[in-house]
Amino acid sequence: MRHLLTLFDLTTDELNTILTTACYLKRDLRQGLRPPILARYTLALLFEKPSLRTRVSFETGMTQLGGNSLFLGEDVGWGKRESPSDFTKVLGQFVDVVACRAKSHDCVEQLASFDAVPVINSLTDLSHPCQAIADVMTIQEAFGSLDGKHLVFVGDGNNVSRSLALACAMLGLRFTLACPEGYELDDEWLTRIAKRYPKSQIRQVTDPKLAVKDADAIYTDVWTSMGQEAESKVRRKAFADYQLNDELMAAAPPTARVLHCLPAVRGEEITDSVIDGPQSDVINQAGNRMHAQKALLVFLLRPEWIVENVTLE
Repeated sequence: MRHLLTLFDLTTDELNTILTTACYLKRDLRQGLRPPILARYTLALLFEKPSLRTRVSFETGMTQLGGNSLFLGEDVGWGKRESPSDFTKVLGQFVDVVACRAKSHDCVEQLASFDAVPVINSLTDLSHPCQAIADVMTIQEAFGSLDGKHLVFVGDGNNVSRSLALACAMLGLRFTLACPEGYELDDEWLTRIAKRYPKSQIRQVTDPKLAVKDADAIYTDVWTSMGQEAESKVRRKAFADYQLNDELMAAAPPTARVLHCLPAVRGEEITDSVIDGPQSDVINQAGNRMHAQKALLVFLLRPEWIVENVTLE
């Protein structure tokens, strides 16, 4: 049984297959085509955290594929009313796939460990693979190719930047994290990437202007993520010089594209002039969450459809 807990669960060829399928499904949708690839399949959305993009993109995407989705919040008693084993195995009797948005990565690992139903990590404190797939899809659309591209993340070594660093290693992009000292990517994650992808090009710097000077895409995220609220004052001070603003954009090539996974704290990690500016792909990036996740669902549940219908290079 296949799961997607991190991008380490995919090969490079499989990631490229998902990207190609996402572009195929997006093109079909623009032409008014909504093939019922997952008719009568059911997706359960098991969420511990609030969501806009993740929930709506999964629910809408599943509907467009001809399937159904169920939102499971705190009322289902996950981890409270019954053993994790009973909960997961019973859930596997009812649904075909689970997308889990959890506070701890251990939770999605526990769900997947019973092999009762395919599990998709739709966000944990460790990783955000669905976001990263949509992000590299957006870069590919912007430039026509990912070959030789340089993605710069201005922020901290959080779940999003971890997933992006891995995606870049898989697909041959350069990745740079610009962050204050003490907020780097963790060594364990970097070691895993280097072992699997020894040709990966990942670096970490403290000077954001140096980082973006040859960037193709510049990405930022909130300085304080959910669960880090107690650190907000310290983080605002630490990241004060890492705002994605007009001054920082002036240090980058004029062709550089701007990305943000949203929600944004406007005026903090990014200014209105940048997120709403002509170099921003933020809205298209958000929209690509649905197309990427549709492709992922098809890949996990009906891979034969991809083989029969999508031209893979």
